[in-house]
Amino acid sequence: MNYSEITPYIIDLANLSCKNNHITPDLYEKNDVKRGLRDINGNGVVAGLTEISRIKSKDKDHNGNEISCEGELYYRGINIRRIVSGFLSENRPGFEETVYLLLFSKLPDKKELSDFTSQLAKYRSLPPSFVRDMILKAPGKDMMNILSRCVLALYAYDDNPDDISVPNVLRQCLQLIAEFPLIAVYAYQSYMHYHKNGSLFIHYPKPEYNTAENLLYILREDGNFTPLEAKLLDLALVLHAEHGGGNNSTFTTHVVTSSGTDTYSAVSAALGSLKGPRHGGANIKVMKMFDDMKANVDVTDEKNIADYLTRLLDKKAFDNAGLIYGMGHAVYSLSDPRADILRAYARKLSEEKGLQSEYKLYENVERLSPKIIAEKRKMYKGVSANVDFYSGMVYKMLGLPYEMFTPIFAIARIAGWSAHRIEEIQNLGKIIRPAYINVKEETPYTPLNER
Repeated sequence: MNYSEITPYIIDLANLSCKNNHITPDLYEKNDVKRGLRDINGNGVVAGLTEISRIKSKDKDHNGNEISCEGELYYRGINIRRIVSGFLSENRPGFEETVYLLLFSKLPDKKELSDFTSQLAKYRSLPPSFVRDMILKAPGKDMMNILSRCVLALYAYDDNPDDISVPNVLRQCLQLIAEFPLIAVYAYQSYMHYHKNGSLFIHYPKPEYNTAENLLYILREDGNFTPLEAKLLDLALVLHAEHGGGNNSTFTTHVVTSSGTDTYSAVSAALGSLKGPRHGGANIKVMKMFDDMKANVDVTDEKNIADYLTRLLDKKAFDNAGLIYGMGHAVYSLSDPRADILRAYARKLSEEKGLQSEYKLYENVERLSPKIIAEKRKMYKGVSANVDFYSGMVYKMLGLPYEMFTPIFAIARIAGWSAHRIEEIQNLGKIIRPAYINVKEETPYTPLNER
């Protein structure tokens, strides 16, 4: 039997399901339901409290009216711009420091940071035969799927998997933070070997390397990388580590944690959310959009670029979805601070790689898009580049394969998920259970021989 085949019978059942499961948009308005947990202005419905991070995209004028402002992101009350400028000005990595801050709500001193970094290095290994049995013997085509599968499998290697006390959950989270880069990269190596006929090589991590350095070292066959490459990947990890409690995968972490389940189940659920193209896969869409643009347009001519962007919005180019990927955000209007930070360093990397023309193309698209979107969509609240716009470009310049883009997001965001899981456990009250309104009228039961 071909388990992947969609038979005519399945198609008929799917059509029946679509016919009988359609809720019209007017019913949401009639019942005052905030679809997607957002109000009419796109603001998220408040579902909880957190101390971990805050997003600011609006301010108030002298009359008390809300107005859009430059976007700001705070980790544990500290502006992300200050965090980044702090470690970059001292020419040192920032991801491990950021993980510490998110987990413990304080910046570590030198000894605390050294001890914490050493602890992560000790955890940066997988159980005996795990790579062989869970990755190489079961190679897959999707790294996020393998990552999720491996996280669930680690439950069986844990002597105390169901203990949800804070010390045990913290121990599990630190191990997962350290293990994620290994699982993701080894999954990619198995994919390239078994599905793409490439050479198979497995590098063990180096204890003296930080997270970004180890990721580049174990991913590349020669293990080489430049200081700027490691610095920029580390920066990307910092900027993706956390983004408020309301994003889909973090909210998933809260929901699943509130049931009292184990850490591996909660993190696997978050990975399933992040895998979705509306969440973690957005930067891949950006890259493929640019690939399509370069294949079909003379990108040295601004008029041609503008015409292509117009055709994107008219659903006549790329995937015909009517979107300019990487432009606009559900929360930010005037600017995404993560994109602002990444932009400057993307320029530096483009100069090191001799890819200035590539950077110029991104710069032109970022400049032209807001005006075209405003004209076509009659949208004047402000549209700016989001973090996906430049992160995809950075990953490509680093020579990272598309298959690794979303796993790298997960490698960073496991820090935020861990902080939110521990926060939910410490404040464990009622299981998160939102209400749904049933809009189906009562229907009588018909005996089988009368249907």
